[in-house]
Amino acid sequence: MASYNRVLLMGNLTRNPEIRYTPSGTAVADLGLAINENFKNKAGEMVEQTCFVDVVVWGRQAETSAEYLHKGSPVFVEGRLQLDQWENQQGEKRSKLRVRADRVQFLGTPGKATEFSDAPEQAPQPPAPSVDDDDDVPF
Repeated sequence: MASYNRVLLMGNLTRNPEIRYTPSGTAVADLGLAINENFKNKAGEMVEQTCFVDVVVWGRQAETSAEYLHKGSPVFVEGRLQLDQWENQQGEKRSKLRVRADRVQFLGTPGKATEFSDAPEQAPQPPAPSVDDDDDVPF
């Protein structure tokens, strides 16, 4: 039987990206993603449910994620499920299911901090030049 492992997620970061490097110099970033779902329950009340997902990003995308994303940033993640297994210091077996991102698409305005952001806001931009209502406008 054939297999298919593909994940598409859209949500907001729950924390700033945590970047580290392997001994060979490859960048690895860990992202926490919150995906909200709104629905009506049997009583007709609106309910919000949140799913929290751990995402790992490798290479150049890890570096750009750490540089441009911050807590609260909206992102679209495309990747696959990955099961990590290890043994802790007490010899107990542990495992964690997370998404290994192949692509992280930044949504929202670059550099614009959200109300949940720990990132500093950018300096205000100068106003755009105004257009006078003179006769030299060609239309």
